[in-house]
Amino acid sequence: MSQPGIPASGGAPTGLQAQNGAASASGSLYSNGPVQNALVSSQISVNQGYNSQLPGSYPHLIPAKTLNPVSGQSNYGGSQTVSPLSNYQGPGQTLHRPPVASNPATPSLHSAPVPRMPLPTSHNPAATPMPSGSFLPGANVHPPLNWQYNYSSTGSQTNHCPPASSQPTISGNTNLTSHQYVSSGDPSFQNNFIKSGIASNTNNGSMVVHNSYDEIEGGGFLATPQHTNKNPTMSRSVGYSYPSLPPGYQNTGPPSTTGMPPSSLNYSSGPQGFIQTPLGANHLAASMSGLSLHPEGLRVINLLQERNMLPATPLRPPVPNLHEDIQKLNCNPDLFRCTLTSIPQTQALLNKAKLPLGLLLHPFKDLVQLPVVTSSTIVRCRSCRTYINPFVSFLDPRRWKCNLCYRVNDVPEEFMYNPLTRVYGEPHRRPEVQNATIEFMAPSEYMLRPPQPPVYLFVFDVSHNAVETGYLNSVCQSLLDNLDLLPGNTRTKIGFITFDSTIHFYSLQEGLSQPQMLIVSDIEDVFIPMPENLLVNLNESKELVQDLLKTLPQMFTKTLETQSALGPALQAAFKLMSPTGGRMSVFQTQLPTLGVGALRPREEPNQRSSAKEIHLTPSTDFYKKLALDCSGQQVAVDLFLLSGQYSDLASLGCISRYSAGSVYYYPSYHHQQNPVQVQKLQKELQRYLTRKIGFEAVMRIRCTKGLSIHTFHGNFFVRSTDLLSLPNVNPDAGYAVQMSVEESLTDTQLVSFQSALLYTSSKGERRIRVHTLCLPVVSTLNEVFLGADVQAISGLLANMAVDRSVTASLSDARDALVNAVIDSLSAYRSSVLSNQQPGLMVPFSLRLFPLFVLALLKQKSFQTGTNARLDERIFAMCQVKNQPLVYLMLTTHPSLYRVDNLSDEGALNINDRTIPQPPILQLSVEKLSRDGAFLMDAGSVLMLWVGKNCGQNFLSQVLGVQNYALIPQIMTDLPELDTPESARIIAFISWLREQRPFFPILYVIRDESPMKANFLQNMVEDRTESALSYYEFLLHIQQQVNK
Repeated sequence: MSQPGIPASGGAPTGLQAQNGAASASGSLYSNGPVQNALVSSQISVNQGYNSQLPGSYPHLIPAKTLNPVSGQSNYGGSQTVSPLSNYQGPGQTLHRPPVASNPATPSLHSAPVPRMPLPTSHNPAATPMPSGSFLPGANVHPPLNWQYNYSSTGSQTNHCPPASSQPTISGNTNLTSHQYVSSGDPSFQNNFIKSGIASNTNNGSMVVHNSYDEIEGGGFLATPQHTNKNPTMSRSVGYSYPSLPPGYQNTGPPSTTGMPPSSLNYSSGPQGFIQTPLGANHLAASMSGLSLHPEGLRVINLLQERNMLPATPLRPPVPNLHEDIQKLNCNPDLFRCTLTSIPQTQALLNKAKLPLGLLLHPFKDLVQLPVVTSSTIVRCRSCRTYINPFVSFLDPRRWKCNLCYRVNDVPEEFMYNPLTRVYGEPHRRPEVQNATIEFMAPSEYMLRPPQPPVYLFVFDVSHNAVETGYLNSVCQSLLDNLDLLPGNTRTKIGFITFDSTIHFYSLQEGLSQPQMLIVSDIEDVFIPMPENLLVNLNESKELVQDLLKTLPQMFTKTLETQSALGPALQAAFKLMSPTGGRMSVFQTQLPTLGVGALRPREEPNQRSSAKEIHLTPSTDFYKKLALDCSGQQVAVDLFLLSGQYSDLASLGCISRYSAGSVYYYPSYHHQQNPVQVQKLQKELQRYLTRKIGFEAVMRIRCTKGLSIHTFHGNFFVRSTDLLSLPNVNPDAGYAVQMSVEESLTDTQLVSFQSALLYTSSKGERRIRVHTLCLPVVSTLNEVFLGADVQAISGLLANMAVDRSVTASLSDARDALVNAVIDSLSAYRSSVLSNQQPGLMVPFSLRLFPLFVLALLKQKSFQTGTNARLDERIFAMCQVKNQPLVYLMLTTHPSLYRVDNLSDEGALNINDRTIPQPPILQLSVEKLSRDGAFLMDAGSVLMLWVGKNCGQNFLSQVLGVQNYALIPQIMTDLPELDTPESARIIAFISWLREQRPFFPILYVIRDESPMKANFLQNMVEDRTESALSYYEFLLHIQQQVNK
């Protein structure tokens, strides 16, 4: 069934072939629409509970992407400054756009020739250039007239690694209930592809036909330059200056807070009703001047005298110094936070502070509640395409002023009616203006093609090495268990490929009595046999799929084939998926040895502990180029590496990094010799297979005029200067961006940031998830320091340090991290402190900055002097780039708790469960005692150290042993005993595990346990053979700061 304006067949555009550096599967002029230049109208499905289904068959292709008309460039993703592909000079080359001459370099990571710590040093004064992003014109589109507002109350289902249970748990949110207001009209409009030439623009009546995501989503600030400064004299404050109206509806609290960290409970994601006071510029200035930060925020601390600044409860992000009416509408920092909660007025002020300015995002996070709007009109700024949000100003009920470019826009007639209050003339009470996080159901104007079906392709290594590990049994069993829970609908497709030195396809055509294996032995010129029967409808061929999964593990048990043709297998998988897009899950157990993409061992074990000359860059650009081809066809590749030997993750990881996939690493996986890895794989696969997923997504981040974004971090591909291509988006991925102040912000008191993610849900709906953050602008250095978010700063620096490690060297990155602390504290000492006191004086907001940087230096990504495998180091770097901040901080600076004396005092009560909340301790052996038991939560691993003189009560009531000597040498589970002590610690560990999407293995450690070294390695405040203690590090920082 081909639709008007869409060809029935075709491949990647010739332009894309040139950009991506590798020929595509077919040569016609159509492709699966790569993304373009305006903020993505993002839509993220909260749950798997949608009911709509798309009728008819799926036309495979969409109109071709148009290149950026300004620069004609398309850029590599991952973490990069924006640059043309022609600048690419082979593996390991960082791409930079020319720096903007008027802009001084950011306080980004740098290695200045300052006397360093007594560690390997190098002087490479490379500063990150800061190109300003450019935005392209876009169409101003409005959906059809049909309003529906769903307040999606998703209950307590947070979709983390499920607790052990005999029942399958449905993952993802499971209902879209609450208020639904539907006017007459066809609710299925969002499933109809836009007809050629008939999309009328409701604002100007023009006819629109879209051929790129950029035009769908709209251009940036410079889209219509003649309007950019249309009202230069108007005050730029947030607020509504026409008379207030009583609240139309009250906030409904979340039904439960299961699994939510305490810090997130202060931010409501539901609709907020409040009486808006008229906030003119003068009123706002007066109200803000009366605000005071917490008194402790003004404290100056001498870290040499007050080292123990670690709070006993999880560190909360700082609260921006905003009027309470604005702050209560602000975005939850779990989703969107800035390194500085007070934005410097000028780049000169930012440079003086020597702190990095950037954003950290978790845009597709599982949410307990999410307002979902199906409206007759998605209201956006005519100039910069910003979505209307709580921080715009209503000049009167008919006009609103954009908070990013300050253009005055008309309020569409349909937006005047509030369906929740049934009142006309209250546009400022609409949910879009009451929620900083909101999801829109996108109409057909936001589609380049009919929404794709969910497509899942599994690619298995079946060489002798792979069969030996026994991983196929676990993976096939997990798939069998979760087949009915895969996100999707009646259109879901599935397929399988296996490979060793040849490639094996499986025909699962309806009507066959058993799966049919087809072998392609020509790996030099891979082709697809019977393409129509290899990706099949899951519902129609479920029995054949189940048969295949039951027989696969046994099919290759006698194999003697040791070679691995991973590259050709990936090429075959790409050809199979390119007509539709989807998710490719690749399982690999060794270094690829045959065909394209074959790799050679590069690790030198005797060089592991050195910071010099380790191979962090890819040895071939094959995987990067293939990933870019995948991205162009809306295919994301997730890599599961299960290997005891060196597998060159630096090269293999590119296939996931540039296609917006993820990397999972299970070192030394073996079903008998390493059973805890089997448990970890099964738990993480269950989460992976059942969590929500967004297909053919694009994301754009916009910010107030004067600010610009210049570098992106994460797994994606930058299609045009600022549009991130995400063939798949998942709720466990984080992103970061670096920013600069391009123009002075002297005439505004507030700035805003907005991320928008446009995606297709597993049910075939186009959705846009929008997050908006509002922060104050300040003019003094002291205020900049007071608003510093030390966790966000550390997270952004970690991302920058990974880039520096790859482009320069590991020692360079380490020096740059140390300099980041020295420079910012020197700036504080010289420019803020009036009297120069002895010691290491720091503002309260940065009291943990030296500690977190020291923890980064000892983190696996950046540590020296340890015998870490190269693949493990690369994997740690992948995690830094792809993990949301909350998980990154946990792996960098673990939490230590004493657990032999847990009590119910101060405990959380969640769904009739009592969760103890022991205080967090400093990471030093000083805090350990031989008569106690201590649990270290290091993110991906939990370690329970039991002291030699630990009380008999704990040994018998929790560990189930009579004396210390009976604790097993290898113990990875706690027995479930019928004692209150056992119940408390098991509840606490289960709660910790529920907080995250991966499954941390628990190790019980006694004094002579081999894991004790790992436990002590995480004591970041203590000295090791190759790294300073926290006190020594502070002395080194003080020596440099006081020069």
